[in-house]
This record gives sequence, structure tokens and C-alpha cells, in this order.
Amino acid sequence: MALQVNDTISPFTLSDASGKTWTFPTDASRFSVLYFYPKDNSSGCTAEAKDFSALLSEFSSLNTQVFGISPDSAASHRKFTEKQELTVTLLSDPEKTVIGAFGVWVPKKLYGREYMGVERSTFVIDSTGKILAAWNKVKVKGHAEEVLQTIRTLV
Repeated sequence: MALQVNDTISPFTLSDASGKTWTFPTDASRFSVLYFYPKDNSSGCTAEAKDFSALLSEFSSLNTQVFGISPDSAASHRKFTEKQELTVTLLSDPEKTVIGAFGVWVPKKLYGREYMGVERSTFVIDSTGKILAAWNKVKVKGHAEEVLQTIRTLV
């Protein structure tokens, strides 16, 4: 089951496309947006990453960092970031440790075939690791803007 508002996350560390490690919760910013997505370079994931990238300066002005997390490798993230000219930080979780801890590694169905995959989900956490907002089964269109509006109500 996915983590929910008022839950506190367990500390974790993941690497970004350049190999830099990030540890959460972080006191580097007031809020962190963690959005979980299934796969680099798919149409929905590309649209979501571009939407968050386009709004990154607005998130930054609210002392908020934005991170995309998927099971893809750092090399895949690097290619995805370069190809799509993304500015959002993508974190790699190939063992699905954090994805599993957040409860977003779930059974899915496509064309009648069942498989395990990442449920597109977003969490806003504060510097203590408390979840302040959560979205599951995210629809990409307008989502990044909705997250930004929610951050504005928390400031």
C-alpha cells in the first residue's frame, strides 16, 4: 500500500544521472517533490518530465526541489535528460528499494497481461520526511501545475 499524507518516510539515498547521491529527507530545501514514473522516454513519462522541468524555476522560488524516480539506470536517465533537454533531477532506483518502500511497485495490466510496474505517483515531503501531499494513479496532463499550486498553499 502506498504511503499517505502524514506518514513519515524512512531515510534513503539514490544517485542521479551524473552519479551524485541524494539523501532524503533533506534539509537542503523546505520541500521536496518526489514523482515516481515507469520508464524513461515513454510518451507519458516524457510529458511529465518536461512539465516539471518547465516549472522548475517556480518550484525553486518556493524553496522546493523536484526529483523524478524510476527503475531506469543512471545511463538511461542521462540519455533521457539530454535527448529531452530536461532540467529536473532524475534518480535511479534499479533495485526498486525506494519504489517499493513508497508502495508504488504494483500489479498492472496491459492488453490483458498482468505484470509488476511503477504506479505513477507523486509525494511532497518536508525536511523532516513527513508527507504533506500525495497523488496516486496520476494523470500527466496538468499534474505538475497541480503540484505547484499545492506547494503554494503550504508555504
